[in-house]
Amino acid sequence: MNHDEFLKHFIVPAGKKISLGDYDPKFVAHYTSEEQAGKDLEAGVVRLTSYQDMLYAQDQWAVLIIFQALDAAGKDSTIKHVMSGLNPQGTQVASFKAPSGEELDHDYLWRCIRHLPERGRIGIFNRSYYEEVLVVRVHPAILEAQKLPPAMKDKGIWRRRFRQINNFERYLTENGTLVLKFFLHVSKEEQKRRFLERIDKPDKNWKFSAQDVKERAYWNDYVRAYEDALSHTSTEFAPWYVIPADHKWFTRIAVAEIITNAMEGLHLAYPKVSDEQRIALLQAKVLLENES
Repeated sequence: MNHDEFLKHFIVPAGKKISLGDYDPKFVAHYTSEEQAGKDLEAGVVRLTSYQDMLYAQDQWAVLIIFQALDAAGKDSTIKHVMSGLNPQGTQVASFKAPSGEELDHDYLWRCIRHLPERGRIGIFNRSYYEEVLVVRVHPAILEAQKLPPAMKDKGIWRRRFRQINNFERYLTENGTLVLKFFLHVSKEEQKRRFLERIDKPDKNWKFSAQDVKERAYWNDYVRAYEDALSHTSTEFAPWYVIPADHKWFTRIAVAEIITNAMEGLHLAYPKVSDEQRIALLQAKVLLENES
């Protein structure tokens, strides 16, 4: 399966209303075993490490990778495995939970803007400003607590936020930031299995929260919120990818494949030295070789 065929299973077409029911969370493409995918993942991590090195050296592009998902979809483990070979000095991860009092005193993009990656770096958002059109939409009480003028909390707020997010991401891409957005699509049955595993295995107890089970009652509301958000904010310049998440090993290889191919499209390269710099390098080599 070539890259274009692989990609079409995940990308959300720009301007098209989608249904998550059309995306199979159990899909594993052409893979017949976890071992086979593991070997491809190792190769992908090597490629990604090479691209990161050139990204840092070239110092022109930044890469922003956004992960969104329902609970237990595997965001943390995907970040851990796909980014395992990266240089920590060129990578930064930001996780966004309930906003603080200071953050509520600013617009909803402010706290994420503060964590945008610099040129030459890869920034990873574990959740993001998209929470403002997802969890806030599912739980209207959160919106009521935000310090917006009453007139700005009308029914048109979601469409306005979709427009604002699209404008923000266009601004980023037009200023040298590659934006990649992944929704890890886990089935309700697999989420239940993972929750039970967290309860049954002592070394996983710390991952479990009773609130996670309560949120399952809003499953259909979250699905509708995600479908609307993905449909309105997947663009040519910052597309969404719906990644099957029932098999974590496939989630990782799919994410790695998309990131490495997107970075390949940046045409990264190590900076070329000038004639003067090359002469200086040769002179330094002579000095070093002639040291007593």
